[in-house]
Amino acid sequence: MSELDDLASRFESELAQAQDELALNDLRVRFLGKKGLLTAEFKQLSRLDPRERPARGAELNLLKERISEGISRRQNELKTAHLTRPTLDLTLPGRVPWIGRLHPLVQIEERMRNIFRSMGFAVETGPEIETTYYNFTALNTPEWHPARDEADTFYVGDDRLLRTETSPVQIHVLERGKLPVRIIAPGRVYRKDKPDPTHFPVFHQVEGLYVDRGVTFADLKGTLLYFYRQFFGAETELRFRPHYFPFTEPSAEVDASCYLCGGEGCRVCKGTGWMEMGGSGMVDPNVLEGVGIDPEEWTGFAFGLGIERIAMIWYGVDDIRLFYENDLRFLRQF
Repeated sequence: MSELDDLASRFESELAQAQDELALNDLRVRFLGKKGLLTAEFKQLSRLDPRERPARGAELNLLKERISEGISRRQNELKTAHLTRPTLDLTLPGRVPWIGRLHPLVQIEERMRNIFRSMGFAVETGPEIETTYYNFTALNTPEWHPARDEADTFYVGDDRLLRTETSPVQIHVLERGKLPVRIIAPGRVYRKDKPDPTHFPVFHQVEGLYVDRGVTFADLKGTLLYFYRQFFGAETELRFRPHYFPFTEPSAEVDASCYLCGGEGCRVCKGTGWMEMGGSGMVDPNVLEGVGIDPEEWTGFAFGLGIERIAMIWYGVDDIRLFYENDLRFLRQF
């Protein structure tokens, strides 16, 4: 019996030192495994006098139950201790959390959206992979136009391409036949431009479209003037320079007076007092007829604004590539 008492004492000592599931499993194998200490004692029963075997076997069975129950009890103790252990060590020094923020281009786009929403414009989106019909043909772009050339446009098939502007969205909207229409279409566009401080193969535009009865060029001028004054300030002035765009007639480039120098000339406006902002014009009658709208009854205007251009002017950034390099030293400034 002294041998079993020593075995029991040894088990209790090792049980108290077991601090995890792995240690408990080793303990179970060492005492109850096929080559375990208690298993060896059971194998010795055959060598005892038959009259001594029953008492010895009973003692061994009691010890086996004691070991099994001890291991189970210790398992429960460890689980309880793990659940009640504090998950936050209040003695550790604090760490300043990283605070996320919107990308500067997203901030500019949201501000533009809000201004146009205040004028009653709805926001529309369209596919970035377009057909040549929606990107060129429906927008009155002739076959000889250089924008159709593979040197300027990313083609992904015989008749599919990465849209070169968000203007195709106006065709999708007009095809629905629900007039009047007053929408803006912000989104990514793609052109085969070699990256430099003012060009990048992917950039963002906001297309604007208003079609209704009696829409005139004066409405276009008033809409853009309101937008730029809301964005750059109440003193902002606009000028319209004649230009050519396939899907508008007449067409005009829009310049805004420099918000920083008030037209006196500075680094932002390159000393001219004016900032080139984008294209605009009255929707060409051919575009309206192409989607089944009578240009004698309905007229409209369209305009395009570059989000990167406005962001560069507003933030004083002189290289468009900075918006796409994911340099946190740059992005954390906004």
